[in-house]
Amino acid sequence: MSEQKIDKQAVKTFLLALQDQICDALAIEDGKQAFVEDAWQRESTDALGGGGRTRVLRHGEVFEQAGVNFSHVFGSKMPPSATAHRPELAGRSFEAMGVSLVVHPNNPYVPTSHANVRFFIAEKEGEAPVWWFGGGFDLTPFYPFDEDCQHWHQVAKELCTPFGEGVYASHKKWCDEYFYLPHRDETRGVGGLFFDDLNEWGFQPSFEYIQAVGEGYLDAYLPIVAARKAMPYGEREREFQLYRRGRYVEFNLVYDRGTLFGLQSKGRTESILMSMPPLARWEYSYTPEPGSPEARLYDEYLQPRAW
Repeated sequence: MSEQKIDKQAVKTFLLALQDQICDALAIEDGKQAFVEDAWQRESTDALGGGGRTRVLRHGEVFEQAGVNFSHVFGSKMPPSATAHRPELAGRSFEAMGVSLVVHPNNPYVPTSHANVRFFIAEKEGEAPVWWFGGGFDLTPFYPFDEDCQHWHQVAKELCTPFGEGVYASHKKWCDEYFYLPHRDETRGVGGLFFDDLNEWGFQPSFEYIQAVGEGYLDAYLPIVAARKAMPYGEREREFQLYRRGRYVEFNLVYDRGTLFGLQSKGRTESILMSMPPLARWEYSYTPEPGSPEARLYDEYLQPRAW
């Protein structure tokens, strides 16, 4: 593993291009608003440094808010969130770069979506570097359609196929288990792909996989947006969308390792919390009416399912 060429610059070049590609496509789909870029650089110290490009589209025709972030940060000490499941990395310096995005649509019939691809490397003088890739994408519908979920997972399965027969099944299962709210006993949505600590394939195949995942996101999401964005809805659907967005907030603030890593590594708070929806609500002891479209989400979609 240590003898492989680790090309950090190639990864960074791809991630910057991926951010451009996704922003351009989402802005075209929205048709009203453009992304506004907020480039940031944190003051470098012996312990921390780096920066990024935060891009946000707000108050669009299709998207209430869409954020697509690139960040490249480094430090002399790994944050606790990174060493909790890899204690052998404590004391190493680190470098982390990635693209992370969350899209919150206006229309409740259009699902919220998330995608992320990232690269970490931890180094220590006199020892071989430890590196890995991570990422994936997942879908959070409010009023699901089977054909949308099937399309989402079919794209995921097809992009995984060249990398091994069991990759889709493994990374789908990992996604179902990761994007799960134990205190609610439900998944965040209908899943997709999730993986972390990927290095056993070697650098180049692992790098090619995150390229496939990053570029596959648009193939998976945009046809669903196009099919649902003009569907009529009323106050009932909007209120349910805002209520279910509360689950998104709960997961991101309580369980998400990326959020914890960003905050613990003293990243830019506005960029990290860009994933939060602009509006959400909570309702005490809410229970959907039996047989309603809202109940269907709970009854059929918020537990792992083969698509």
